[in-house]
Amino acid sequence: MIWQNHEWHEFAFLSASVFFGRYALIPGLFYWILWKNPAKRWQHKKIQLEHPEQKYIQGEIAWSLMSLCIFVLVSMLLYFMFYEGYTKIYLDVSTYGWAYFVFSIVLMILLHDTYFYWSHRLLHVDFLYNRFHSIHHRYTNPSPWSSFAFHPVEALIEVGIVIFIVLIMPAHPFAVSLFLFYMTSLNVMGHSGFELFPSGYTDHWFWKLHNTSTHHNMHHLYGRYNYGIYFNVWDTLMNTNHPDYIDSFKEVSSRTRA
Repeated sequence: MIWQNHEWHEFAFLSASVFFGRYALIPGLFYWILWKNPAKRWQHKKIQLEHPEQKYIQGEIAWSLMSLCIFVLVSMLLYFMFYEGYTKIYLDVSTYGWAYFVFSIVLMILLHDTYFYWSHRLLHVDFLYNRFHSIHHRYTNPSPWSSFAFHPVEALIEVGIVIFIVLIMPAHPFAVSLFLFYMTSLNVMGHSGFELFPSGYTDHWFWKLHNTSTHHNMHHLYGRYNYGIYFNVWDTLMNTNHPDYIDSFKEVSSRTRA
């Protein structure tokens, strides 16, 4: 029986180390470089020029740590599901080849982009927003630490994409890990509070399809509009971009260091 196999203890420790370590590393790196670096070389790119009080940042961390605990529990569920043969997880890359390995990461990103947009829109329905999503929107001027500042119910919805992926498509654990690294990096960038994309980025039809830091920051500031995570396709199709998004991006990205 799996619960009599001590390997699951090792997996639980590994899972916790990965989730908490990634949260410490990626948001921590963004926070130090953008918020705490004595050189202040990025301050002109701060989207909202004021800085939030320390108590709000502490709240972001507290809620994020709770979400990470949820993520670890879900990873344990997936471990048991894999052991019982309920997932499409495979361990040998040669089973499907390297071409599929790369394709699967791209597919995960595209699936998540759609999943995130529509689940995010759902969370803005008054009933769900007031009970769950309003926690994340406490932070109208977010820092990198707010990336996973969710109510536990929202944390379950957020991690649901991973469950969905391993149930419907063959997925190698390392491919899933790379997808999660990409997701965390883009999520943290969107909550960084700084615009890191260059001036003119939204002038090109292709690059315009990818969201900027300003895009998600405006979602926190105004509490609506700009629901997407990676790409601007769904917001464009559903006419949910903030009317001033492009102008706001151009204003921030064109600032120069004093």
